[in-house]
Amino acid sequence: MNKVIVAGAALAVAMTGTTFADTLKIGVATSQTGGLATYDGPVIEGLKLGVDEINAAGGIGGTLIIELVQKDVRSDAAQTAIAAQELVDEGAKVLILPCDADPALAAISVVSSAEVPAISTCASSPTLPMIGGDYMFANFPGDNVQATVSAQWAYDQGLETAYIVYSPDSQYTSMPLYFADVMQALGGEVIGKDTYTLGQQDFSAIATRIANMDPQPDVVMTSAYEPDFPSFIKALRAAGVTSQVIGSDGIDSPTTFAIGAAADQLVFTTAGHPTENSPMAAFDAKYEATYGKESQTVFNAIGYDLAKVIEAASLAAGPDADSKALRDAIANLENVQGATSLITYKGTNGMPVREVTLIGVTNGERKLIGQPSPNPAIIPAPRMQ
Repeated sequence: MNKVIVAGAALAVAMTGTTFADTLKIGVATSQTGGLATYDGPVIEGLKLGVDEINAAGGIGGTLIIELVQKDVRSDAAQTAIAAQELVDEGAKVLILPCDADPALAAISVVSSAEVPAISTCASSPTLPMIGGDYMFANFPGDNVQATVSAQWAYDQGLETAYIVYSPDSQYTSMPLYFADVMQALGGEVIGKDTYTLGQQDFSAIATRIANMDPQPDVVMTSAYEPDFPSFIKALRAAGVTSQVIGSDGIDSPTTFAIGAAADQLVFTTAGHPTENSPMAAFDAKYEATYGKESQTVFNAIGYDLAKVIEAASLAAGPDADSKALRDAIANLENVQGATSLITYKGTNGMPVREVTLIGVTNGERKLIGQPSPNPAIIPAPRMQ
């Protein structure tokens, strides 16, 4: 399905004499159906909100209207590559790719050969731009950075023994390996590890192994996400494991807060939180006014961030910039104000420097634990699978 979205402001501009030659076409090859739709769907809601806001003001710099061209890649890597090529052929100067490094990297040959900058909606693997090359960018705090923040927090709480549960099936679900590296660097001990398969429904064997340890680990860390995470934490608590559980941004969704008692006291890393009078609080108000419902996940704000990054790059490169100039502009952005935090790409090789937030779950509600800056000295190097 090919869907073109141009805000009402674009039509008004066209009617007053400015043609659609004065547009920036952005190709959106994301997962609106399938397993990744849980993440890409909310991101695109936020992206559209940001684009509509920009276009209502006359476009980027008051002159350049943003045109979004969407294709549903159905959470499939092969479809991502096909859609990316079609969007490039249709004149897209920037590509937006799915929320996972693996399908995003399926478009690597298209991105490299066409020299079109591509940004994943919310992939967090620091290997994404390493493998993807100079034209591939992320839009989320890196796995190694998130793991550094959560491991430092755990160690500071006196949680010095860890058990990690990870899946080798994707870059993202191997985040606990970074957590283990940091815990050990801090002086903690990793006393066990287990692997699982994406889509695994039964975690009772892993839960039993952890429950039978004497003593149980202080903390259990995983980057499992839906539908695996709910099954995992329910099995863990049913087996009698009382350890602190730490997760990652993939569980920043309404499902986590509806799990019930099993998720109580869970802590996870994510990309932002709406503190009083913050840009994210302002975004949440805009989101509710636009969609008639409260935002339930940070991924809405992450989509808005994408719009602001592309706007800033276009302003820096100029209205007539080609895709190569836009790539260079993205790579040199500093302190772009997004909904979640300030965002910098300069000197980062495609992984943004941006805030990491720690959220706790208490009685099904969010609780801000903190928004600490990670210690650069202990951030692990990107790990190639």
